[in-house]
Amino acid sequence: MFLSASPVPQTGVRHSTFESLRRVRSSQSIASGFLRFWDSLNFKKDMEFVGITVLFLDENANSVIHGFTPVGRANHYMPSLKLDSIVKVDRFEVARCSNMYKITDHPFLIRFISLTIIDEVITGAPEINLQSRLDCSRQSPNVVGQIRSVQGSDLTKETNRVIIRLLID
Repeated sequence: MFLSASPVPQTGVRHSTFESLRRVRSSQSIASGFLRFWDSLNFKKDMEFVGITVLFLDENANSVIHGFTPVGRANHYMPSLKLDSIVKVDRFEVARCSNMYKITDHPFLIRFISLTIIDEVITGAPEINLQSRLDCSRQSPNVVGQIRSVQGSDLTKETNRVIIRLLID
């Protein structure tokens, strides 16, 4: 399955690849597959909602980067978050991803700011091979549970142990 908004790849949507992103608040644009989103909760403050975390899939080498919108802008961006669509995201901040919150291999994350625009791409979209990244047969996997607790947070060494309790619905 290829995630594509048009049957023939076109070059009509101007955008940066994840590899070319720079750490600035600017007019950078990405066109990417929109994989998943979930509520971000503060486990230390009684599961307080702090924003929305999203996963984007790039057309080049099928790399993944995550994005974040804080609680104050979450309702504004919710209508734009359509799973398995191709979106163009304009005007965002690129920041170094903290090892404590790192959920992809990419060194950066995308932060939605008040100027950020998210539009579904209907024509001129890049072709993105979603299926090869997810390694599943017909559809992207659904979230299977909720993280209840995490023991250990030092992810600086690959040999450090982290235990996650997952509540499966």
